[in-house]
Amino acid sequence: MAYDALFSPLQIGELTLPNRVLMAPLTRCRAEADHVPGPLMAEYYAQRASAGMIIAEATMAMKGNSAFWMEPGIYSDAQIAGWRLVTDAVHAKGGRIALQIWHGGRACHPLLNNGAQPVAPSPIAITGDEVHTPEGKKPYVTPRELRDDELPGIVAGFAQAARNAGAAGFDAVEVHGANGYLLDEFLRDGANKRSGPYGGSLENRARLMLEVLEAVIGVWGPGRVGLRVSPLNSYNSMIDSDPIGLVKWLAARLNDYPLAYLHVMRGDFFKQQTGDVMSPVRAAFKGKLIGNMGYTPQEANQAILDGKLDAVAFGASFLANPDLPARIGADAPFNAPDAERFYTPGPKGYTDYPAIGG
Repeated sequence: MAYDALFSPLQIGELTLPNRVLMAPLTRCRAEADHVPGPLMAEYYAQRASAGMIIAEATMAMKGNSAFWMEPGIYSDAQIAGWRLVTDAVHAKGGRIALQIWHGGRACHPLLNNGAQPVAPSPIAITGDEVHTPEGKKPYVTPRELRDDELPGIVAGFAQAARNAGAAGFDAVEVHGANGYLLDEFLRDGANKRSGPYGGSLENRARLMLEVLEAVIGVWGPGRVGLRVSPLNSYNSMIDSDPIGLVKWLAARLNDYPLAYLHVMRGDFFKQQTGDVMSPVRAAFKGKLIGNMGYTPQEANQAILDGKLDAVAFGASFLANPDLPARIGADAPFNAPDAERFYTPGPKGYTDYPAIGG
């Protein structure tokens, strides 16, 4: 089968991508001590440099907000140097790479953050799941409600993370506004029960996300900043009373910002909420739209041909197939991902997936 649309170039902001097979951000928990990326991470990302663009994994914008124990950060000099190993390795292979900057919000845990209580828009804990800690899996704790006067510090932290990403050699940054982490917690009314300027109406609930976007664009300039959202995903106990209305409003509002792209997760990991979020986003948003979650190459190619999307971000299939674009182009079979090693240390299930003929 031909995949002419997937393998056509795409201009997103200031970046020219050679194809539209993007690598979605995938948390892998392979950072070294103090959340510093190392040579193993550089090898992993360089293996996948044939993506139209790699969107690197959720990375702590600010110290003290760990939600995964061994995830990377971008707030220290050592982390910047570690990420420079990664970006240099990807660029040496001819690739492009963006960094997803992130605050874990209520998904953080005291055992991962020197006893600090996590923060959130409202004091509502994640339920129905547990977090990995050095002492094993533990229940999430009730977060502390952030005061309005603390939020400028959050915005400033994202701006500094954006500056640090530039120093580390990234080509772009993606603001993480999805999957039940801090910015998403403010956005969706299931987690945001506060009053005042950051609660209640859609405009108020989106305020922190939009302030972060404005600050990050102020660092990078127009055309190198993206945003990821997940209006339906119930991961981390998330829900919204009107996800379609929310994302339609947000997509239109984002036209006020010179984003490189909007990256939308179209479904729910747990299928608690359903609906078509992509069509209203496509109708409202005038910029480049990236779809994610469960697209086959055939569906992705057709969606681009039909004008429904501009590109597709592939997740688990890129995790297990470092040469995913080549496999798609050759209609070659895919390696199966080893789910038991998604978050375990070391190269097994990380850098040992074979390429075609490997």
